[in-house]
Amino acid sequence: MPVIKLPYGKQFIEYDIPQSRFKAELVSQMHHYKPERSPQELVNHALANPIGTPKLSVMAEGKKHVVIICSDHTRPVPSKVIIPPMLAEIRKGSPDAQITLLISTGCHRLTTEKELENKFGADIVKNEKIAVHDCDNSEMVNIGRLPSGGTIIVNKLAIEADLLCAEGFIEPHFFAGFSGGRKSLFPGVSSRKTVTYNHNAEFIAHPRSRTGILEGNPIHTDMLYAARIARLDFICNVVINSDKEAIYAVAGDLDRAHVAGTEFLAGKCQVKAVPADIVISTNGGYPLDQNIYQAVKGMTAAEVTVKKGGVIIMLARSNDGHGGEVFYKTFKEEKDVDRMLRKFLDTPKEDTIVDQWQSQIFARVLQRAKVIYVSEAPDEIVRELHMTPAKSLDEAVKMAEALLGKPDASITAIPDGVAVMVVE
Repeated sequence: MPVIKLPYGKQFIEYDIPQSRFKAELVSQMHHYKPERSPQELVNHALANPIGTPKLSVMAEGKKHVVIICSDHTRPVPSKVIIPPMLAEIRKGSPDAQITLLISTGCHRLTTEKELENKFGADIVKNEKIAVHDCDNSEMVNIGRLPSGGTIIVNKLAIEADLLCAEGFIEPHFFAGFSGGRKSLFPGVSSRKTVTYNHNAEFIAHPRSRTGILEGNPIHTDMLYAARIARLDFICNVVINSDKEAIYAVAGDLDRAHVAGTEFLAGKCQVKAVPADIVISTNGGYPLDQNIYQAVKGMTAAEVTVKKGGVIIMLARSNDGHGGEVFYKTFKEEKDVDRMLRKFLDTPKEDTIVDQWQSQIFARVLQRAKVIYVSEAPDEIVRELHMTPAKSLDEAVKMAEALLGKPDASITAIPDGVAVMVVE
């Protein structure tokens, strides 16, 4: 029997699938890709050979106030590998520059000091100036309008920098096409008003607002425009493997370098859908499986390959619970997902509420398949989010068989639903 290894929190769950029922294991080639350089060498090489810009040390010459936008606690960006050489490059060009590490929380909760230490190491937390973005309370600046009409309101620290940089990582993103690049600024350090406008129901429902698509994607178009207007001058992004190690790095212009990274990634992580009655997926383990809200991403990979009316089994530790109060209440208070989706689509862009986008995508998943959720979240919360709770994968498979009335139901496994691009 095929043994599937599935990340769960900081551990793994192994499961034997009967050969007669096993359809496929959809995995990215990234798991087998072996770079010729170490993670640190990859980052150093990218910084030494930027795409579309001078070296960061050259760009830093004469600059006094430098900001590096950094990812938050929900993203497995290997900042310990990226930030020290970026700091060194900036200080090589401008030894006396005042540098701020601005944590791009988007609309997430604020990052704690312990999480900052885990991310950067104690020395950087102790010796560098760090500011955590708060989409509701940070001092903001209005810098114009998006192509779609929304207002661009961004953290003042980013706008007042005379050199604005960003770290990040590139992975498939379920409605922005790919993470990384322009997303560090928008939604990373933008106001809630700006983020909610961009994540409106019309854009989320757009056929180009899908995993792996940038061209013609209205969400990406707005994000890239805002990052240009805000003068995001330089990025350093990596692609990571299942061990959260950098296996590719790119630096330079926020668009050209980012596109180079997405082309590398797409060539490695795209897989053909293999339809099955049951699809098992995960959110790649820690840190992306800390709550149910984030786990919707891994479900969208399963959505593409599960048969209509089938069952998605989602493994996500979810030790932080639901992860979004409005997201949770939306499903707790509305039991009809069809009515919920109609309400979202009738909502004007400027009236988009927080987490509406996640609710909309999750409702779309629930329209296609039932979801059994293996986690440490309270059963009551899982049920109120229209899913069936399970405490083990074995229990979940038995539940799925019962729901389908098929003890021989076919099974496709996706060990990391956020690292793979499943295409029909």
